[in-house]
Amino acid sequence: MDGYQDTLYDFTYRHFYRDCAITGTVDFVFGNAKSVFQNCTLLLRRPLPSQHNVVTAHASRYADESTAFVLHNCTVDADLDYTDLPGSSYLGRPWQEYARTVVMQSRIGEVIKPEGWMAWEVGGVAAVADNVVYAEYDNRGPGADTAGRVKWKGVKTITEEEALQFSAGSFVNGDVWVQPTGVPYTPGLLPDEGRA
Repeated sequence: MDGYQDTLYDFTYRHFYRDCAITGTVDFVFGNAKSVFQNCTLLLRRPLPSQHNVVTAHASRYADESTAFVLHNCTVDADLDYTDLPGSSYLGRPWQEYARTVVMQSRIGEVIKPEGWMAWEVGGVAAVADNVVYAEYDNRGPGADTAGRVKWKGVKTITEEEALQFSAGSFVNGDVWVQPTGVPYTPGLLPDEGRA
């Protein structure tokens, strides 16, 4: 899927994306679905001069929603036309006040800023709700160091047990509807030797 701003509107319901390549600039995976992206490549393209590149913009509005975007064993990096600007992009920002995004066992390239996550700006003022959840687990690559991440209440490194809750088998009930299709599928976490 090639685009710039808003490439994939992952609107609602449950989804499982496997071995997809998605390119974009601003909020190029956005919506309020309950989705796992497994073994996908997300490439940041060169933005317009006034834009900030952001991979995800999740949009959960209510505390009782169980939606989130989960990037599992994905690669987040710069497209070939954008390799000259390391540390210039973000993993995500909250489109709504209960946004949730989990990045686990993925390779994060140097294109991602140390802060990792960006506030949503309203009228030029950055607004971050205390209810957002941005979780990372066992990532690798030059953009994976969480020491410089923003210090918001919901930004955290999670444990293996917590990460298992966001695996495809658990989070989107993949054993019930993905596995029977024959689509390649990993229900749980990957051992170190099984990662991209």
